[in-house]
Amino acid sequence: MDNIGYKIRRLREQKGFSQEYMASQLDITQASYARIESQEIKLTIDRLQKIAEVLETDILTFFDSTKLTIQSQTNHDNTYAISYIDSLNIENKETTQKLIQTLENEIGHLKSEIDFLRTMAKK
Repeated sequence: MDNIGYKIRRLREQKGFSQEYMASQLDITQASYARIESQEIKLTIDRLQKIAEVLETDILTFFDSTKLTIQSQTNHDNTYAISYIDSLNIENKETTQKLIQTLENEIGHLKSEIDFLRTMAKK
């Protein structure tokens, strides 16, 4: 159950913030905020960025690098990262491009780590 809504809730609880506090910071109702944590509604990248700001973290905190690693082993391009981003219903093109670039960099780094570990395992 390691999804974005769960990660948001976990971080909120670690900070000691209530759902009411988060909702007020996002200018939405507590019920709407609860739907974010339960993933009943899709997040825009702008809303996810605002949540990250309130929680004093980076937006990439909410993404599962394990899934990106697995995908990079089986599909050596950025298809997964882009489809993952598309699933967020992104509206801001500039932020989208920045996030794609960041994820592509992360994928490249993880591929290098995988290659290194494979080399070490062969020794």
